[in-house]
Amino acid sequence: MKTIKAVDAGTLTGRPLRYFDLVMCAFVVILLLSNIVGAEKRAVIHLPWIGDWPFGAGILFFPVSYVIDDVLTEVYGYARARRAVWAAFVALLFMAVMEWTVVHLPVAEGWNGQAAYERVFGAGWRIIGASLCAFWVGDILNSFVLAKMKVATNGRWLWMRTIGSTIVGEGADSLIFYPLAFYGLPDWPVAALGMVMLSQFVLKVSWEVLLTPVTYAVVGFLKRREGIDVYDTDTDFSPFHARV
Repeated sequence: MKTIKAVDAGTLTGRPLRYFDLVMCAFVVILLLSNIVGAEKRAVIHLPWIGDWPFGAGILFFPVSYVIDDVLTEVYGYARARRAVWAAFVALLFMAVMEWTVVHLPVAEGWNGQAAYERVFGAGWRIIGASLCAFWVGDILNSFVLAKMKVATNGRWLWMRTIGSTIVGEGADSLIFYPLAFYGLPDWPVAALGMVMLSQFVLKVSWEVLLTPVTYAVVGFLKRREGIDVYDTDTDFSPFHARV
């Protein structure tokens, strides 16, 4: 088993990393599927003493992307996490263009699935734009806060920086997405919009807390197998490029 060595992020240039590409792939896939499979459906769960509690089905899996973002930043550093965020952003943008193109292609005679396609894949550009902006800002902030907290705490208290960075990142995500996507619409009064923002934020952060043991296990495994523990002590934190 490799000895874990604390290194600066800049020293990883040219060094083979065994699992980075797999973790980045998982990050992109979960984001794409969360926006396709779970984004639209409204589900409900019965809670004791509370009753029926409606929620968006995507809330079950989207927060996992923040856990993976935490893992990427903690193990491989901010620059590589930023690279993964940009890869996911481009993938989401391509998905949006592909959805729009397929939905608006002329329908062949005798095919009756157009209404279903429009229902599932016909999200308006306002929602798509809000989703892209919220994701990019939220995940970049998540990585930035975690990387800075790791240096400030000298690598101690992983739970504090994963949860703390998620509070910042998910908070920004919710504050950007819901007003951009729904503010001013007749079926989204301001009070309802605020309640949805708050409940979604609490649920997302709660997922991060519940998954903390999993985060510890994955981070420990990757650090041991890669033999590194990266600190962003001399990193370019600009969010506007994907260089490592």
